Amino acid sequence: MARMVEELDTGVVVTQVTQGDESKENIYCELPWCDRNSQGFVYRQQAAGGGPNGSDYIYCRFGSWETNLIGTGLGSCGITFDGIFFYRRVADGKQEFVRVDLTSGESRVIYEFPQDFAPRGNVTISPDERYYAYGVVIGFDPVLFGIELVDLKSGSREIIHTDPEICNPHTQFEPTHGKWVMVQHNRGSEYLPDGTRTRLTGELGATEYLVSIPDGQVTRLPVGKPHTTGITGHEAWISGKDEILMSVVAREDYTPDQGNLIAVTATGQVRRVGIPGIQVNHVGTTPDGRLFTVDDWRETSKLLMGSNASGRSAVVCEARTSRGKSQATHGHPYLSPDAKWLVFNSDSPGQPQIHVASIPAAMTKDVLSED
Repeated sequence: MARMVEELDTGVVVTQVTQGDESKENIYCELPWCDRNSQGFVYRQQAAGGGPNGSDYIYCRFGSWETNLIGTGLGSCGITFDGIFFYRRVADGKQEFVRVDLTSGESRVIYEFPQDFAPRGNVTISPDERYYAYGVVIGFDPVLFGIELVDLKSGSREIIHTDPEICNPHTQFEPTHGKWVMVQHNRGSEYLPDGTRTRLTGELGATEYLVSIPDGQVTRLPVGKPHTTGITGHEAWISGKDEILMSVVAREDYTPDQGNLIAVTATGQVRRVGIPGIQVNHVGTTPDGRLFTVDDWRETSKLLMGSNASGRSAVVCEARTSRGKSQATHGHPYLSPDAKWLVFNSDSPGQPQIHVASIPAAMTKDVLSED
């Protein structure tokens, strides 16, 4: 049963919307896990019983906090800015790829994979829902990873790009026209022939590049050394701008006093977004491209919303999460498409639970104001 946690002087009300001992998480936050009309959101919870389908996907309505189960499947899932949710489940000796329209509630299987299918990294879908991209392991002797593309129209599967250092590709489709998939490049990562990872990144750290769809051509981006400090691995497309918002390591010219949030266009222009005094970690954006959310990776983990146009920002609330090894103990905040709700994780109740903060219209208006 949901319970109110606090009411702030700004008018923000924070509610803990889950309870119980089942493992819960609300990650990742780059795109809002919401229906297009901002009626509710999806979170992931440990399913009862055994078997490969260990995750329940639960839809929760904002305000009333009523919930209903929309599917049970494997951990990897994804969503589009239109509120179309996708997940995989093992069924009858195969893996079914399931599409759920969060607005209508309609659910159907749209593709089938072999039962041993094991993509690496995030599920990401093109805005027209034609293509599905993800990372794959090609081999560890020698080490080689790839980006595989499923054409949901023709039914084909093809590896369109390979690299020995994209062990954690964190793939994200560009959400406006679907020209590119953003890929995280963990430069200097190392693996033994048996697949054991011995190093996630080397001295150069991580960077990002783009893989064009469907031909697999690569566009390098001027982020990470030597252009900036290394990326943190948290980034999100700004809809309608061919631009990516990301946090970089908070050192050198990007200390918290100066801000470690930047944006880079597909053509290689970098701008500083900043937020001085905040050490940004996770990043999310809204479907209209106007707003973003970040968490402060210090102290009580402040959660902020900001404007891509005005440069203004505001603290919504504090996650008071422990920021431990488990991703479920990280805030991962995101805004609903209408910017009335901020969804985040917090383990302040003793274990990770899903929380939601209501956002007054005056706060959003002030952040968007360019006066």
